[in-house]
Amino acid sequence: MRANACGVDFGTSNSTVGWLRPDADVLLALEDGKATLPSVVFFNAEEDHTVFGRQALAEYLDGYEGRLMRSLKSILGTGLVNGQTEVNGQALRFIDLLSLFIRTLKARAETSAGREFSQVVFGRPVFFVDDDAQADQLAQDTLADIARRAGFSEIEFQFEPIAAAFDYESQIEREALVLIVDIGGGTSDFSLLRLSPERRGQLDRASDILASGGVHIGGTDFDRQLSLQSVMPLLGYRSLLQNGVEVPSSYYFNLATWHTINFAYTRQVQAELQAVRREAGERHKLDRLLALIDQRAGHWLAIQVEAAKIALSSSEQHTMDLAQLEARLSCLVAREEFDQAIDSLLARIETTLSRLLADAQLRAAQVDTVFFTGGASGVPLLRQRVAAMFPAARVVEGDRDGSIGRGLARDAACRFA
Repeated sequence: MRANACGVDFGTSNSTVGWLRPDADVLLALEDGKATLPSVVFFNAEEDHTVFGRQALAEYLDGYEGRLMRSLKSILGTGLVNGQTEVNGQALRFIDLLSLFIRTLKARAETSAGREFSQVVFGRPVFFVDDDAQADQLAQDTLADIARRAGFSEIEFQFEPIAAAFDYESQIEREALVLIVDIGGGTSDFSLLRLSPERRGQLDRASDILASGGVHIGGTDFDRQLSLQSVMPLLGYRSLLQNGVEVPSSYYFNLATWHTINFAYTRQVQAELQAVRREAGERHKLDRLLALIDQRAGHWLAIQVEAAKIALSSSEQHTMDLAQLEARLSCLVAREEFDQAIDSLLARIETTLSRLLADAQLRAAQVDTVFFTGGASGVPLLRQRVAAMFPAARVVEGDRDGSIGRGLARDAACRFA
C-alpha cells in the first residue's frame, strides 16, 4: 500500500479517518486520543477562534457567545450548499464551512499518522438524495471538490455499507451472504454481499455485490420526531391561537432539525413570534419558546433530545431537565412514545429492505447474517423490526462508529496499492 492513502468516513454525527498499517489500529486518533471527531464546528465570538468536535460542543455548552454548526453532511444534496449564512457578523458560504471541516479532519489524521495523505477513498451514502440521480451525483461531485480544496489529489468513493462489509469480511472464517444495515445520522443504507476469506483484498468485487439501497432517514430524523412528539408541545407546538388556528409549525420544525436550528435566530423570526405570542391561547408556552431563541439554546435542546433517544435504548423512560428555559420544567418521555414517533420512518426502512431483496432476486431466508453498524443502529424497535424480516439470519453487532472507516481504509489499500 502507498503510505499516503487513507479512508475518510465523513459522517453526519461523527467522522473518522482510517489508515491500514501492520500491527496497529486502522482508525487514527483525531481528538483527545479518540478515533471519532464529532462533525461539529463552533465559531467562538468571545475568544475569536474556531474549534471542532468535542471541544466545540463543550465551549457551546459552557455558554460562550458564538455560532454552533452540526450535522454538516446534511447540507450536501440540498440547496443550502450553494448558499451562505452569517457567522459572527461575517458571511460564510456553506461550501467553505464544509471545506474547513474536511481540511481540519485531514490535518488531524496526518498529525496522528506522522505523514501526509494525498489519496483517499471517501464513504458516501447509497443515496445522498432520494429519487433524484442528478442531484445525487451533484452531491458527490461537491464532496469531491471539497476534498480537492482540502489537499487530496486522488479521490475515490465507496458506498458506506459496502465499506462496512469489507471490515466485517476481515473477521469471518467462511463464506456468507450478508446484509449490511448501516443506520447513520442522516441516512439508512443497505447492501447484500457475498463475503469470504478468499475474497479479501480483491479489487474487483462487482460480482459479490448483489444489491445496494438506501433511504434518507437516520438518527437525526429520529431526534426530530422525538423532539416534535415530546418537547416541542411544551413550547407551543400544535397549540392554538385565540382564533382557533394552530401556531405556525415551521419554527418548531427548524428547531427540531439539526442543520436548520440557526434559522430560528433571525430578527424576522423573533418579531413574528412576538406577534404570535400576543394571539396565543397558551402564552406561557410561547414564553418558553422565546426564551429558547433569546438564549440561542436550540442546539442545547437538541442535545437533550439526542441524549434521551440514546437513554431510551436501554431504559423504558427518561426525564429531560429543561430548567434552563423555565424553573422546574422537565419532560418525561417513555420508550413507547419514542416508538410511536418513529413508526412511519421504520416503515419506510422496511419498504427499502423489501425492495433490496427484490433487486437481488433473493428471499429473506437466504440471508445468513445481518450486520448492524452506524451510530443510530442501536434503537431497539429498529433492530426488532429488521431482525423480524430476517428470522433465520444471525445478528452481528459491528463497531457503530468505526466499521465504515476501517472498511474504507481497506478499500484504499486495494485501490492505491
